[in-house]
Amino acid sequence: MKTIGGNTIRTWDTTNLKAILDEAAANNLAVIAGFYVPESRYLDHFYRDEKKVEAQYNAFRSVVLRYRSHPALLMWCLGNEVDFPYSPEYNRFYAVYNRLLDMIHTEDPDHPVTTAMINYQLRNVMNIRLKISGLDLLSFNTFGDLKKLDKQLSSNDWLWNGPFLISEWGIYSPQESRTTAWSAPIEPTSTEKAKYYHEFYTKYLPVNNPRFLGALTFYWGYKSEVTPTWYSIVDQHGAKTALVQEMESCWTNRLPQHPAPEVERLLINGKQPVDNIFLSPDTVQTAELKLTTTDTSRLRILWEVTDEDFDPGYIANMHVYDAGITPQNSARITFRSPSKEGPYRIYSWVYDKYGNIATANTPFYVIENKDKNTDTRITAYKH
Repeated sequence: MKTIGGNTIRTWDTTNLKAILDEAAANNLAVIAGFYVPESRYLDHFYRDEKKVEAQYNAFRSVVLRYRSHPALLMWCLGNEVDFPYSPEYNRFYAVYNRLLDMIHTEDPDHPVTTAMINYQLRNVMNIRLKISGLDLLSFNTFGDLKKLDKQLSSNDWLWNGPFLISEWGIYSPQESRTTAWSAPIEPTSTEKAKYYHEFYTKYLPVNNPRFLGALTFYWGYKSEVTPTWYSIVDQHGAKTALVQEMESCWTNRLPQHPAPEVERLLINGKQPVDNIFLSPDTVQTAELKLTTTDTSRLRILWEVTDEDFDPGYIANMHVYDAGITPQNSARITFRSPSKEGPYRIYSWVYDKYGNIATANTPFYVIENKDKNTDTRITAYKH
């Protein structure tokens, strides 16, 4: 992070906080330390349980007392996307939240406190103003809606005219992307993501708003959410996607000495994801990476076929299918489709010798041809 021009990181909770703060200080980076706060909807599960509430209060207070003087600490973030409803039934949530906020300000008056919400939601901002006392700034986790954020903040400055932070931002989220007929989100290649990032950074960050404190790119590291590559700026071994180089270019005006491999798309039998790729079970299929360079001799290409949840969400453990991929390390391969009907995805990772990586994947659906009404069944899936 330091070498590409970054200056601040953010955590969602206090796991390994000491190690994070110490390493950040060693690299002259600041840390926004997050407290995990259960979502407001957990009234019976958490907020009406006095023992859990008191244990949380004591634990948070202990953390504040321990780290309030750490040189890397920039601010506290009390909750990530906890939501702030209006209904009086949530008064208990607000009482617990305000008590925590008061405690942090009392024990550590030197560091501001924020909270992170999903996009700019007028309802959330209104209820924070009505029911929360003492937040020093507001933070927004926003992706495609970054395009609207500056206008929303300016139009509603009568409600909140204080400082704000973009606590997560990046390219379009899976929820904002195009989908297949079976609702699988279509993921851009890592090359496309870098281009989106450049566009968002140069056109939509509200840099001319005097209340804007900064923005944190999501996600610095490797994270499996919907897919293992959607939000991952690096892979699990540290290989860097083009997004890292784009971040460095935006932050420092330095161009990469060795640009990451570029991938235009991943095709199955010549079809793109938007074509809604339906395959017969247990049959040989073709997949091909469209690269911008024809010389692949110095590239290492890995392939993988995995199953996928019919309703994509947070994927923790995907089953890797033995697809008989051949030849290995090639931009064009054959693979055998799974025998079981359902949604799947084929992935490709392209490595160069400089520690860079390109990623691409394409969803497909295996549909059994049990009768002569296959066309009718496919039409049903599309609707």
